[in-house]
Amino acid sequence: MSEHTATIVWTRDGQDFASNRYSRRHNWHFDGGAVVAGSSAPSSVPEPMSDPAAVDPEEAIVAALSSCHMLFFLALAAKAGFTVDHYEDKAIGTLGKRADGRMGMTGVELRPEIAFSGDKRPGADDIARLHHEAHERCFIANSVNFDVVVKGAGTGDAR
Repeated sequence: MSEHTATIVWTRDGQDFASNRYSRRHNWHFDGGAVVAGSSAPSSVPEPMSDPAAVDPEEAIVAALSSCHMLFFLALAAKAGFTVDHYEDKAIGTLGKRADGRMGMTGVELRPEIAFSGDKRPGADDIARLHHEAHERCFIANSVNFDVVVKGAGTGDAR
């Protein structure tokens, strides 16, 4: 078991809070010293109250799923003797109405493109197996209540 922390800091900075026209921009502070600008999504709260240059929570969960899957995929590929040179995932998350009528993430599609090198190259079955096992091991995928689908050549559309 381990703990993971984040400190979220927002300050009113003299804005008229009661009018509901205050900035949603804030900062995420992580234990290693990284600071990330956060905001509500402009699709939820219009500009200028939202900052489109900042990361919104919906993007963050998509990135967390993609990152977790990638890290397990890389570890499993290395263990299997494959050399990965490049991994890029243009993941997409869908926010919508859930079956219970509440808004929430209803699915995330991971769309990795992976370049391999070396004498030992994976076939489509190997890649599908690696994606399946990465998905099964991913801590974040194991923590969400919506489908996470891996799309792409040789992935077998792992879930």
